[in-house]
Amino acid sequence: MGEKSVRRYHAAGGVVMNTERNRVLLLRRPHRLGPDGQPEIRLPKGHIEPGESREEAARREVREETGLSGLEIVADLGHQTVEFDWQDRHYVRDESYFLMVAPPDAPTAPPEAQFERLWLPWEEALARLTFEAEREWLRRARMVTARRR
Repeated sequence: MGEKSVRRYHAAGGVVMNTERNRVLLLRRPHRLGPDGQPEIRLPKGHIEPGESREEAARREVREETGLSGLEIVADLGHQTVEFDWQDRHYVRDESYFLMVAPPDAPTAPPEAQFERLWLPWEEALARLTFEAEREWLRRARMVTARRR
């Protein structure tokens, strides 16, 4: 067997919280199954476009995927590198995440067709996320919110 080709890229996303209801936003992908055979449940994120800052990319990707706008970035949650294999390729993704607050009157549009929005309590969100790397972002966000109180 030959070596897999490697694809490296940068991504940015957000942990979006509703402070009034103490819930966080996850996205369910009904038509993409995770390793457990269940529909993937993820945090919103996507590629950083050329010329875009990490913050700009995070806001754009979260808005595109969730349909929410008017989000406020309240903390930089940092970076991590994630490696995974998918469709005969090895991926190396440098991720940046931000803690975002959805104002109660935030304009909303439907999420992208592939996603369903789930507003969940922190503990349930941690349990339902498909991938451990994304659970780490949620843990970081929760620590930041605990310090802000």
